[in-house]
This record gives sequence, structure tokens and C-alpha cells, in this order.
Amino acid sequence: MPTAPPQPAPSIRLDGRIDAVVHLGFAVLMVASAVRYVMRHSPADNLWTVALAETVCVLYAVTALLARRRERGRRQPGQPRRLWIPWMIVLVAAWAALVIAAPSFAWCSFAIFFLTRTAFRGWAAYVAGGATAAATAVGLFRMSDWTDIAMLLGPLAAGALLTLIYDKIERDQERLAAGEREAGVAAERERVSREIHDTVTQGLASSLLLLEAAQRAWPAPASNQDVRKAADLLRRNLADTRSLVHELSAPGLETGPIPEALEHAARQYVETIRVQVTGDPRPLPSEVRHALLRVTQSAVANIKLHARAGHASVTLGYLPDAVTLDVYDDGRGFDPGAVPPPSETGGYGLRAMRQRVEQLGGELSVESSPGEGTIIAAQLPVGPPAQPANGTKEVAL
Repeated sequence: MPTAPPQPAPSIRLDGRIDAVVHLGFAVLMVASAVRYVMRHSPADNLWTVALAETVCVLYAVTALLARRRERGRRQPGQPRRLWIPWMIVLVAAWAALVIAAPSFAWCSFAIFFLTRTAFRGWAAYVAGGATAAATAVGLFRMSDWTDIAMLLGPLAAGALLTLIYDKIERDQERLAAGEREAGVAAERERVSREIHDTVTQGLASSLLLLEAAQRAWPAPASNQDVRKAADLLRRNLADTRSLVHELSAPGLETGPIPEALEHAARQYVETIRVQVTGDPRPLPSEVRHALLRVTQSAVANIKLHARAGHASVTLGYLPDAVTLDVYDDGRGFDPGAVPPPSETGGYGLRAMRQRVEQLGGELSVESSPGEGTIIAAQLPVGPPAQPANGTKEVAL
């Protein structure tokens, strides 16, 4: 089976709306800080400071864009990932010069800090975030004429606190991602085991029965017929196996009529079986069609292997908001409450059928008793039939 491609390591990824809020906040604070600075300083002092502030804005915009592309590059290996690093280094350096020279811009440090944690990972994130907090602390301490120790320690404490919060979120995300990967692997294993059971395993078991019957009857002419049936069944199993490897899809299932697909699947095991249809047929979702096919295969294979039935039938029913599948046989029956748990010798059929149906929000029931035959009934929810746009009822011509 093809393996899933490796996933990128989890990281803090602010979604688009939070990014927009952070970037908008940076723009608003930069404008407000620039106005405040211009109003409090002479034109001679304003010129180079405003020019430096404009440079920081340009660097911020470029770095934010490259950081976003870098996040996409983490999900698309092969894209260049280091183009943004020089820009981020220049941005942090320019920001440090600006906030030390003009502490009025200190409030913008939060947006710079968020950008450094978005753009950098590992030790680079600590260095960039620490540099941002240290420059802000020095600028505010300088504004207090180097007397207010709170101005020095406040930004450093805030930077340390934000760093701890980010690290905690990263660790939680890593644990969550690991748990999701494990759950995904378990679900995929369960799904593949059902597919193998409902196709390859059932077919091989039926082929084995035919070959054993041919061996007992050899060299009577009837043995040749059993061998041919086993060979045909093995060929179909080979096709099913190739289909399973290739996206686990059944040929013709998506486009062919579902009653014909069910009958073809059922006749692999019981040649005389027929599919009856009740209700008004309508298109079904692909996942519902797939579940109906596999449940039919598994149920009819069980009839072949265990029931010793003289008659069997499949009924497909269309209800206004559901579709039903009933597989009946008049064989020897069994006690559903005494079915042994799955093991190396079998026992996966009923569990696999029930899981398929319940995963789609449906229900599966088994009615049987020793000597009384068996009915396996599945009901799967589907949408109501589509009505014509003008509200009138369609009439088949």
C-alpha cells in the first residue's frame, strides 16, 4: 500500500484573520507613534526618525509576506525557505535602532515580536524575540533618563512571558498533532483491514472451498467445474486486489447502476442470487454505494462459507431519507450473541460491516437463530430525492 507523505512539523501558525489583526495593529500603532513623535520633537529630529520608521514599515511588509510564503513552503517541499532570513535580521536591527532612538514607537514591539515568532523557529526565534524585547527595554529605560528600573524590566518580563506561552502552545500542538497522526494511522489500518476482509479474504476462502470440493471429487467431471469456478474467483480476487492497491476503489462503482454492481458482487459467491429493488431508485453518494457493495460482498460470502443455504436474496430499498439493504438466506443460522471475537481464524465480517454502516451514520442489525436462517439489515441515511425546480413532480416518459 502507498504510504502517506511526511507531514511538516507542527508550529504556531496564526490564521489569516489573526495575522490581519496583528498587521493592522502594527500599522495603526506606527501611525499613532509617528504622530506623537512629530508633535513632540523638532523638524530636524523628525526627518531621520520618520525615515527610519518608514524603512521599518517597508521591512515589516516584506518580511510578513516572505514569512507567509515560508509557511506555505513548509507544506510544499522544494520551495526556497531562507530568502526571508536576511530581511528579518535587517528588520530586527532597524527596529532596535528606531525604538532606542525614539521610544514613542515602543508599543509596536508586540507586532514585531509576533512576526519574529511566526518567521523563526527554534533558537532563532528566541534570539529575535529577545532582541526585540531588549531593544524596547533599552529605549524605554533611556526615555526615563536611565532612572526607572520598571521601564527596563517590564519589556523583558513581557517578552519572557510571551515566549513561555508560545512554547507551551507549540508543545500542545505537537502532542495534538501526534495524537491525530496515531488516530489516523489506526483508522486507516482498520479501513484497510475491512477492505481486505470484504474482498481478498472472502474470495480466497471461497476459492479454497471450491478447490477442496474438486479434490474430493477428483477425477470426476464435476471437479473440473469446481476448478474453473475457483480460477474465475481467483481472477476476480486479483482484480479486486489491484483495485484495492489503486486508491481502494471498485471498478464501475461510481458510475454503474448500483443494483447491477451489488448483483455482480454477490454472484461471485452465490451464482443464483438476485437483487430486488423497492422504492424509487435515485443517485446515491459514492461512500454509501461503496458501503452497500462491501456489506453485500461480506454478507453473501458468509452465506457461501457458513450458511449451507438453499436460497438467498438481496433487497435494496429506497426510502425518502435513507437506503436499506437486506441480505437473507434460509441456511442453518446462528446465535448473534455467541459470535466469537475476531481472531486469526476469522470473525471480522460482522464487525467490519457494522463499522462501515455506523461510520456513515447508519444502523446494522442481524436477525438469526440456529436453524432459522439469517437476515442482515443495513440502513444508511441519504438526502431526500431532488425535486424539479418548478416544484412539479417529474414524470418518466
